[in-house]
Amino acid sequence: MSKIAFIFPGQGSQAVGMGKELADKYPEVQAYFTKADERLDSDLSHVIFDGPQEELTQTTNAQPALLTTSMAILNRLTAEGITADFTAGHSLGEYSALVAAGAMGFEDAVYAVRKRGEFMEEAVPSGEGTMAAVLGISREPLKEVTDLVTEEGHTVGLANLNCPGQIVISGTVKGVELASEKAKESGAKRVIPLQVSGPFHSQLMRPAADKFASILDSITIEDARVPVIANVTAEPVTDREKIKRLLIEQLYSPVQWEDSVEKLLESGVDTFIEIGPGKVLSGLVKKVNRRVKTYAVQDEASLEQTIRALKEEA
Repeated sequence: MSKIAFIFPGQGSQAVGMGKELADKYPEVQAYFTKADERLDSDLSHVIFDGPQEELTQTTNAQPALLTTSMAILNRLTAEGITADFTAGHSLGEYSALVAAGAMGFEDAVYAVRKRGEFMEEAVPSGEGTMAAVLGISREPLKEVTDLVTEEGHTVGLANLNCPGQIVISGTVKGVELASEKAKESGAKRVIPLQVSGPFHSQLMRPAADKFASILDSITIEDARVPVIANVTAEPVTDREKIKRLLIEQLYSPVQWEDSVEKLLESGVDTFIEIGPGKVLSGLVKKVNRRVKTYAVQDEASLEQTIRALKEEA
């Protein structure tokens, strides 16, 4: 029996116009964008549909924008009777995964991720923290490098363990620079500095986590109806108290994406459906296991194609 995982992209996948084609066609899709505007008391949908890209890319906009778009697209899949055995999301995408699994209401989630973005932006003054993708080195030698640089007084650590040979590091500008140099000396093929507004998933985000805890206390979190693979542990979680604790830890802990995909494969998942703009996660899944089926649903054409393929397999 085929098992399906819904997977949801994180920050970086946003694009002006995402979701617009489906929103124009389906009133129930448009309803998500309207609800987001109302809950945030802002014109987020205008930024999503019309830009400019710089405004959409701001953390405080990108996070609720991606969540809203992913949930709006998910509505069309569930309307066709397509359901998941597991859900997972990359960083911010974990909130989409939790809404999809029934652990959070959409409006609560969109409010939470807006506040999450604000606290992440405030945690480290602009220009003091950064991130870089390190290619062609495994996690153990890279962790030795980051631990060494941190001991020397420049905070840096592993932030996203995306797939074999692709790990993002995060920390102070100096910490990331030093770790990048040492990583190359230790055999890394390339280091690509990332255009981000802060050192996400690093110890520098602890102040954001402390503030964010009160936001999670103010919203309703339920037990998940299907298991969600948590970023922090790469293990399935359904218990609401554990979900809340892991969301706080997630702000300053590495995203264990490669291990999350491995856990889904071990659990019998053979079909991954990426829901939201882009195909980043589908590509990472294929780097973990080439044989699994992946679909990326982001517009009318990809939606119809995915529904047709899944119904033929059924």
